[in-house]
Amino acid sequence: MRVALRAALRIREVRDPNDKALAGAYRLLRRAFTAGELVPRRDLREAMIERNRGILGEFNWHMFVAERGKVVVGVASISYVGELNVGMIGYLAVRATERSIGVGLRLRAKLLQAVRADALRIRKRPLNALLGEVRVGNPWLRHLVTAHDAIALDFPYWQPSIDGTTPPVRLVLYYQPITKQRQSLGVNEVRRLLYVLWRRVYRIPRPMKDPTFKRMLKALHGRRRIGSRRLPGMVPRKAPPRKSRPRARSARA
Repeated sequence: MRVALRAALRIREVRDPNDKALAGAYRLLRRAFTAGELVPRRDLREAMIERNRGILGEFNWHMFVAERGKVVVGVASISYVGELNVGMIGYLAVRATERSIGVGLRLRAKLLQAVRADALRIRKRPLNALLGEVRVGNPWLRHLVTAHDAIALDFPYWQPSIDGTTPPVRLVLYYQPITKQRQSLGVNEVRRLLYVLWRRVYRIPRPMKDPTFKRMLKALHGRRRIGSRRLPGMVPRKAPPRKSRPRARSARA
């Protein structure tokens, strides 16, 4: 009995807007994300064209695909935001038959490698952090918090409506430090982060006029720092034990 061999896995960046892999990647994204979370396929092509023409300035965009032969089994995208010196993960999806064997991890490693290079080329310094949006019950978020010191930012966050007709999507925004470990972000830093993401990554024309954006700002009012929220099924970390100071000896005999 002849056993069919699986084609070797190959991960590469999609640079040509006419690349045939783009169609397979988009079909995979449509199965993984709702209509309100997914940009039109033409927007992905336009992002590639803008990048290839070198007109993005301190902003850059990447898409990687994982393929077995000519079949796309994984896709991931990321935006480099020079104003914040961070990478914002857009999409990461893996075919069901390819999960739990490291395809997603390899794709994510490629994203990180790409934006690290962007930071050194554009800002001339190491990347500050990776950002991402996930649902609160996603086990991957717990892994990022426990294994990679990510901060699941503790405030109500919404991804803006992608098509303008569906409502904003309630997600958790996380901040994964790359250059140095952090436990929280100053509230002014979070405000700026939100504005740049909505205005630059999602291209919302006037975030300050948007009711949902104003709702997020209101939730930050009066706070000084934003730490990590408690996640379902996650045991909070114990603070390290305090070292007891040795008692001072009496000068008396």
